[in-house]
Amino acid sequence: MYIPYGKQSMDEADIQAVIEVLKSDFLTTGPKIKEFEQAVAEYTGAEYAAAVSNGTAALHAACFAAGIGPGDEVITTPLTFAASANCVLYCGGKPVFADVDKKTYNIDPEEIKKKITDKTKAILPVHLAGQPCDMEAIHAIAREYRLTVIEDGAHALGASYQGEKIGTLSDMTTFSFHPVKPITTGEGGMVVTNDRTLYQRICLFRSHGITRDADRMEHNEGGWFYEQQALGFNYRITDIQCALGVSQMKKLDTFLAERRRLADRYTKAFQDCSDVILPFQMPGGDSGWHLYIIQVKHRDRREVFEALRADGIGVNVHYIPVYFHPYYQTHGYRGVHCPNAEAVYKNMISLPLYPGLTEEEQDYVIEKVKRHIR
Repeated sequence: MYIPYGKQSMDEADIQAVIEVLKSDFLTTGPKIKEFEQAVAEYTGAEYAAAVSNGTAALHAACFAAGIGPGDEVITTPLTFAASANCVLYCGGKPVFADVDKKTYNIDPEEIKKKITDKTKAILPVHLAGQPCDMEAIHAIAREYRLTVIEDGAHALGASYQGEKIGTLSDMTTFSFHPVKPITTGEGGMVVTNDRTLYQRICLFRSHGITRDADRMEHNEGGWFYEQQALGFNYRITDIQCALGVSQMKKLDTFLAERRRLADRYTKAFQDCSDVILPFQMPGGDSGWHLYIIQVKHRDRREVFEALRADGIGVNVHYIPVYFHPYYQTHGYRGVHCPNAEAVYKNMISLPLYPGLTEEEQDYVIEKVKRHIR
């Protein structure tokens, strides 16, 4: 038996949706892309949605649309996957790491303030594990310093903050549709925004910087003509992927309900364990429970991790602080330290959590965790 920390949930409707596209005239740049974009926009309440090839492409596109360039600084969290910072580097900017709140594991607004300089152009908060950041405080800082806010919502499709879905709150929000995420397209990503100008920049960027829109061209020689107006990338997504996404979106609320039910079972099971620090839920935030992260106390995390892996439980760690990676160490970040992020990282373990995880499997995980932390 092997229980992964996360995996996709598929049914026959998903399979048939993909088969229909394979039998159709469009495998890419066809109608399913717009259908998927509309489904996500309507669900989140965003005005515009642009689908791209993966979550990293979504972050890159958002940074491009925000005008991030050489000399610009973007403040983000170190407790995230490297893509959250790499996207700034791709545009020539500099990621600046602000420490996290020890309770929520998310970026601390007070630490953001300490990192602002005259070069700061944007804030890039990450909703780790689906837990919303303190967006009210972050937006107050952004207004004061006239900064763009790009939310990394890779874990947070379906989560909400103060009654509003993640995706409507900031200048831009990005999502990922990797197999372990709230829904999947295999690989895929999206940027949502309420700003038409940002949306148009993203659409340009995802397709080589090329437009066929006659109203936006500087010169037009006829119906066959197109212009490259920016240095973009081939970040297009396929109709095959988007057909799966449309089908998965119909089940998102069911998936979220199951994740929340399973998370509640974990919390009840571990609430009397003095050797476990449970996830903290910020008031006003409704987590999407992409991950269930605990911290182990009084035991070496590596020992517990390896013992659980030996038991067939695919626990994981989310994440290694970005500036710990050799690339960052050799590119100016050797002296960077975020004490809270490092302390949390030292003890954290992500337990299996996904729709389809049975109660019997979860009970096995709970039993083994309790055994190995004592």
